[in-house]
Amino acid sequence: MMRIFAENRSRLSLWPGLVLSCVLMLAGFLAAPDAQADENAWPDIRDSVFGDREIADAAGVVALETPYRAHDAAVVPIKITALIPQDAERSITQITLIVDENPAPVVGTFRFYPQNGIASLSTRVRVNAYTHIRAIAETSDGKLFMAANYVKAAGGCSAPAGKDHKLAMSRLGQMRFRQIGEWRAGEPSEAQVMVSHPNYSGMQTDQLTQLWIPADYVRTIELSLNGKPVLAFDGDISMSENPSLRFFLKPEEGATLTARVTDTEERSFTESWTIKLEPGS
Repeated sequence: MMRIFAENRSRLSLWPGLVLSCVLMLAGFLAAPDAQADENAWPDIRDSVFGDREIADAAGVVALETPYRAHDAAVVPIKITALIPQDAERSITQITLIVDENPAPVVGTFRFYPQNGIASLSTRVRVNAYTHIRAIAETSDGKLFMAANYVKAAGGCSAPAGKDHKLAMSRLGQMRFRQIGEWRAGEPSEAQVMVSHPNYSGMQTDQLTQLWIPADYVRTIELSLNGKPVLAFDGDISMSENPSLRFFLKPEEGATLTARVTDTEERSFTESWTIKLEPGS
């Protein structure tokens, strides 16, 4: 009896290790297809968007910050930090943001101008499946540089809108502007512009009727300071609901920042704000 008990106890002692091994193998089996599919998607996306142009590593040009595991796949924060100044010798002219596994992988292209001072940017995107997110910067000498991070999130493109349709449409096109930190004349200063728009992806359903909602999203955002371009965005369905852009500009006291927004239904919205600098700046 004691010998049988000892043998059974020995067998039972193996179970935790066997269970852990099975769990790890299963996790690897489930995760591998997502990662592999993501890697397979990029070459086609690259060829479609950039052709045979060389893309170098972005070290020293731009840095990309993303969460490793997103809390909300419909609102994934993205921060792109420029590591070179916007000067006459060399500058960042545009950044293309790509989410490999989204139905429309190209979130959009952001064009920068000398009035930025710094070509850094923060925004929020939808992520439909575990994927690489890529920021490809183009400099004034025509070279391309890429930073990429892997992000664990899923279902962002079909996630229900945060507000009901009637409320969202009643606020359509309303905009807010915020000056962040201290602003001084001629020095790069951070700003935020937010646009009220449901940015329907065409993959969502109305929570009341359960009917599909047609795609209806912001196509372009153009920002200018006293008529001079500061930042321009041309995008698709992967931008989150209520698009938000944090960017830099070199302000002047009393200057006017103007935002012009168009969407896929050919609606157009315009809003302007007067710049206020710190006392004594």
